[in-house]
Amino acid sequence: MSDFSEAFAAALALILNFESSLAEIVGLSLQVSLVAVFIASLIGLPLGAALAVFRFPGRKTLVVILNALMGLPPVVVGLIVYLILSRSGPLGTLGLLFTPTAMIIAQTLLIMPIIAALTRQSTVQLWHEYEDQFKSLGAGPGETVTALLWDDRFNLVTTILAGFGRASAEVGAVMIVGGNIDHVTRVMTTTIALETSKGNLALALGLGVILLCLALGVNAAAYLINEAALKRHG
Repeated sequence: MSDFSEAFAAALALILNFESSLAEIVGLSLQVSLVAVFIASLIGLPLGAALAVFRFPGRKTLVVILNALMGLPPVVVGLIVYLILSRSGPLGTLGLLFTPTAMIIAQTLLIMPIIAALTRQSTVQLWHEYEDQFKSLGAGPGETVTALLWDDRFNLVTTILAGFGRASAEVGAVMIVGGNIDHVTRVMTTTIALETSKGNLALALGLGVILLCLALGVNAAAYLINEAALKRHG
């Protein structure tokens, strides 16, 4: 118990001092996750809305696949990205393996299906409500998708936050494609795993506390946004 107390006290000291090594790890974690969420949102939001609106052959199959990809194991994504970016892979000449870019690619592939599937589930209800109005106005595909996304923006911000929470907590895929290289690809989750195995509980606990606070902040933001949306529609 005393060892835990000492480790926790040392972890708090690290957080309060926010040493350069800690700041570097936290900064890279946020950079990778935010860029991945941005790219995934650019793809997932319009894709989800389009699947809610348009009818075409194979649509139901695509929806089922998209929903299934929400539970895609991170290590499988990491393995796929690793094979693609390795020297013998199709994109091996780019030299992206064991870089933050590879980690961003892996996280994007992980969270894009989540954002797209949740967007489809959210906007399909709006489409059923406003379908006749859009058709009577003669709105084009782009206008329809844009209008639905804008009208559902509060729920979609929550969806994006869910994607960010998933990305920031990811460890398996980024470990495979990033390699957990000090000062290059070391992020919070991989550092926690490494430092715990080494017995450096102070740094692991410090990063764990920061990660928990980040998760709490994301959930609090999602709750406040939902409350604002309910008041707006109420």
